[in-house]
Amino acid sequence: MRLSLDWGALPALFPTLTEPGRWLPLLERHWALLQGAAPRVSVTSVEAGEAVKRHYAESLELLRIIEGEGPVSMLVDIGSGGGYPGLVIAAVRPEAEIHLVEPLQKRARLLAEVAAAMGLQRVTVHAQRAEEAGRGPLRGTAPVVTARAVAELREVLEYTAPLASDGALIVLPKGSGFDAELASAEGAMAALGVEFEAAEPMRAEISGILRVGLFRKRGGTDARYPRRPGMAAKRPLGSKM
Repeated sequence: MRLSLDWGALPALFPTLTEPGRWLPLLERHWALLQGAAPRVSVTSVEAGEAVKRHYAESLELLRIIEGEGPVSMLVDIGSGGGYPGLVIAAVRPEAEIHLVEPLQKRARLLAEVAAAMGLQRVTVHAQRAEEAGRGPLRGTAPVVTARAVAELREVLEYTAPLASDGALIVLPKGSGFDAELASAEGAMAALGVEFEAAEPMRAEISGILRVGLFRKRGGTDARYPRRPGMAAKRPLGSKM
């Protein structure tokens, strides 16, 4: 059974996130800004009553899992959409360098506007496809890369792995199909220099479905990857041609 959460529940769910009096109003502001922009830019189909749980609690749960290894210094969020989880993490950890990669131009402009309105000075929006970002200045730089609800595992690994530095953590929330996706991803992981470490379930009060796949980048990325835009989806690595 899925129970909704309200804003006031977040500080108790995430007691390690200090200064809720600072970040909680920022998250509420973020949602209000997205709602205000909805007539011109659509970024979510989640109903308002589910937004705190589906967008904010889930994004903060990703941060909690990431910070099991230590504080976030830099993070790249692929397919950021409305800023989940990238802008949510930036609101809670304003000292971190956050890069949002969003291919849709309207959404990218909105992300930049919202980040500015929230006073988040260490957020950079990249209005480009993940394949383009993976061959640009961000390549091989990020200690943490994440992508939420972007694509099937073989595909999303090709988007994220080129951006990850050696030893970096790639953090991918996945639903009930994760085991099947993981079994099909061995070839992609081998090609991209990625190792599967664990699948950590989100806490039941946040999601009874989602698990967070944790992958480790080992070494650099072969110069062949990422392939040109569209190829990761058309011919996922490790698939039979």
